[in-house]
Amino acid sequence: MEKKEIAFLAARYADEKKAENIKVIDLNGLSSLCDYIVLATVTSKPHMEAVEDEISTQLKKIGVYKSNRDGGESMIWRVSDYGSFLVHIMTQEARDFYALDKIFSFGTELNYKKPKATKKPTAKKTAAKKTASKKTAPKKAVSKADAKKTAKKSAAKKTTTKATAKKTTQTSAKKAAPKKTAKATKKSTKKGAK
Repeated sequence: MEKKEIAFLAARYADEKKAENIKVIDLNGLSSLCDYIVLATVTSKPHMEAVEDEISTQLKKIGVYKSNRDGGESMIWRVSDYGSFLVHIMTQEARDFYALDKIFSFGTELNYKKPKATKKPTAKKTAAKKTASKKTAPKKAVSKADAKKTAKKSAAKKTTTKATAKKTTQTSAKKAAPKKTAKATKKSTKKGAK
């Protein structure tokens, strides 16, 4: 594993333990002290110990060990030397006072966070999609049959409605006809009387 990637791991472990204002500064070829500096701000001594322990424990798992440590009982600042990089864990007051960000400003700040990769569908998801499409196939067949039944029913309703409409017009025409004839007979009787 490259030195830079190990420094990034240390920064990520500090981030997991809620350290703030984490920076990885590249000093490769610019300083005889080390190649990378990791700066992290903590809120208290217990927080400092938790961050330091997390970094140390996780790096030991991949075979990276501290070569030196300073500030063992300090309440404001601890430094862990991993050979190619240094980890400075400090309170905000110590960071403001010692201004390591300004001291190492000649270096380049690097983005230690993992790039967000686009997720490809896993085998389980693709299998689930296939089974879902198989399950929906019978439903489509049922819905087509239902659609045919509905079409037949609506056609039957239309013919019934048409037949009812014809009957209604015929009866209304028959009812209207006698009234007209009654009026016509009244008019003809009046004319005859004159």
